Amino acid sequence: MTPIVAIVGRPNVGKSTLFNRLLGKRVAIVSDIPGTTRDRIFADGVIEGRPFTLVDTGGLEPEPSTAIAARVRSQAEMAIEEADIIIFLLDVTDGLIPADIEIAERLRRSNKPVIAAVNKTDNENLEAGTGEFYRLGIDRVIPISALHGRGIANLREALALLIPRVMTTEKLDDKAEIPKLAIVGRPGVGKSTLLNRILGRERVIVGDSPGTTRDAVNTVLRYQKQDVMLIDTGGLRRRGRIEAGIEYYSVIRALRAISQCHVALLTIDASKLVTAQDIHVARYVVEARKGVIVVANKWDLVPEERREEYRRSIEQRFKFLAFAPIIFASALTGYGVSKVMATAIDVCRQRSTKLPDETVSAIIMKAYTEHPPLRRGTGSLEVYDAHQEGINPPTFIIQVNEPELVHFSYRRYLENSLRRFFAFTGTPLAMIFRKSSRKTSRGVRQV
Repeated sequence: MTPIVAIVGRPNVGKSTLFNRLLGKRVAIVSDIPGTTRDRIFADGVIEGRPFTLVDTGGLEPEPSTAIAARVRSQAEMAIEEADIIIFLLDVTDGLIPADIEIAERLRRSNKPVIAAVNKTDNENLEAGTGEFYRLGIDRVIPISALHGRGIANLREALALLIPRVMTTEKLDDKAEIPKLAIVGRPGVGKSTLLNRILGRERVIVGDSPGTTRDAVNTVLRYQKQDVMLIDTGGLRRRGRIEAGIEYYSVIRALRAISQCHVALLTIDASKLVTAQDIHVARYVVEARKGVIVVANKWDLVPEERREEYRRSIEQRFKFLAFAPIIFASALTGYGVSKVMATAIDVCRQRSTKLPDETVSAIIMKAYTEHPPLRRGTGSLEVYDAHQEGINPPTFIIQVNEPELVHFSYRRYLENSLRRFFAFTGTPLAMIFRKSSRKTSRGVRQV
């Protein structure tokens, strides 16, 4: 198993900055506001050929002042339990304070290897102040500046001594091949509750107020003898309503999660019907040509006598997602949730289907022969041939005389002809019309 390295410490000591610095890329949200990181954030890294999983955590407060702060502490405590190695991050500008001593005591009881990284030692004068941190009784005390990169090489060297060299032919990017499911939607629709229900335990913080989740949180679980990655994301708003700062980066990560996933679990609040924001998020997914399943959450809040009305309204509002399954569920009670994973795996399978070229050609040419396109202006669209070029998403090349003559209604007609042969449930199709110099089409083949 790849060793887990957790970064822990008080709020606002620079944990997310160090997380990004060790990975060499911006993964965690960074701001000057204490408590920006709430959930545990995971990412894979390599030091001197040694793979590891790095975990960013929210701040450990000895006496949390709010319910959210208490749950952040609980998440950080869980990260300590899961970790193989711990980086205890301290702030040289604050000096050694009682809260640091209390955290050190907690880490000592964990019996895990601990490196004390004293952050914000931006120059030699500040580095001289690290001596007092040896009072914590931690053997490895390393002055660093996560912001400027000072001392990071020493920290990486200390980590390399603790991380065993894993002799394996498995590559870190093998996870790219497993199905990735992103739970997306506007704020407050129950995305984190859905993730926790699927996992059967609290993996992310769930709060009553919208916007509790800010980062995209990845969890790999075993489902029907295969690994599946679930990605919980912060809520997506319309561009004009996105606030600056933390929410801006949260939205960027949600959009990145959509771009990296295979299937998006588009979660809506069924008790409030479909909103313009729900439609907007759905269009993000379709534009990215990702698989999509509509999860109508909070179905338990819809009165029995109004469910048929709500069902028809949801189907009508998502008419442009006619290919997408709609699952009526309650993440709170568990109703319908068992269908979500099974349907998502099926959508992944259908996105990976490759039809034989002769089959695609026969379907398209038959559709063209039976219903030729209407003449537009002085030109007339001619279809010569077709084949499937790729998967994820299923991509079809259709050879025509003039691509600009393809009307969106005829594009939809040809797409529906393909779906009648093979449903491609839950996934948009990429239809590329390519100019060809061929003057005659192939004969129609039987499907």
